[in-house]
Amino acid sequence: MTTFDKRERGFEAKFAHDEELMFKATARSNKLLGLWAAGQLGLSGDAAAGYAAALVTDHLESRTMDHVVGKVAGDLAGKGIAREQVAQRLQNCLHEALAQLEADRQ
Repeated sequence: MTTFDKRERGFEAKFAHDEELMFKATARSNKLLGLWAAGQLGLSGDAAAGYAAALVTDHLESRTMDHVVGKVAGDLAGKGIAREQVAQRLQNCLHEALAQLEADRQ
């Protein structure tokens, strides 16, 4: 095996690891956003958990963060929460999710 082959395998392994990390972080951040939004909507318990779970599974189908932000912003429009606020909250949730995943690894 040449040095180039070793480097290629290393890059492939890193790519696979990074993709898995982003998948997990996205799912977790969508769940965190869903729980926050559920609270804003006055949902609790199973209803809140169901709302959050729906955001996670919807993202798996649509594959866009814009879709998630649009859905939550639409749901919260009657509460006076702007799309920009939802997008910022999602960014915060993503940072929190990455921190949680990092803590889980240690």
